[in-house]
Amino acid sequence: MDESQFLMELKAQRQSAYARLLDLYQKKVFNTCLSFVPNVEDAEDIAQEVFVEVYNSIGKFKGNSTLSTWIYRISVNKSLEFIRRKNTQKRFGFKQSLTGNKVPLDKSRYFTEFDHPGVQLEEKEKKEILFRAIDRLPEAQRIVFTLHNIDGLSYKEVSAISQKSISSVESLLFRAKRNLRKILTTYYKKEGR
Repeated sequence: MDESQFLMELKAQRQSAYARLLDLYQKKVFNTCLSFVPNVEDAEDIAQEVFVEVYNSIGKFKGNSTLSTWIYRISVNKSLEFIRRKNTQKRFGFKQSLTGNKVPLDKSRYFTEFDHPGVQLEEKEKKEILFRAIDRLPEAQRIVFTLHNIDGLSYKEVSAISQKSISSVESLLFRAKRNLRKILTTYYKKEGR
């Protein structure tokens, strides 16, 4: 079945089309969410939100990009929305702790043990350090770095998903790598490693 026929079936809300959609994209969407939000339970929740959004918005899909690019874009946006909500809660929690109400902000509990296909590090601690460093990158750099280096997408795919030119993607990747090097160097000097 070609993509246009598949899209017609999705827009007609055929159950078989949604089953196929899940078969084709469930693992990819979960891995993308996990790349941005390295917590298995949260990534599963976000992935579920992505498919709800796809279901609710498929009628609005105009076909200006491929279906996979559109789904990746939704996955990235939902992950970033989650991160923004989480950061807002942390700021609120910090303000509460200043007023005497204790709210645990232990970041180390946020990261869970997982085996992301794009990251082959042996120890959980190294994974946490890497993802914390990636999390400190500016949003545009974090998006292109994660999609290219963690999810293994090509420059062309990253360009389509991020809606940036390939030269912009290359530039953002260069700056992301430079910033990560600085962040990690500072961390390891501070830790005396």
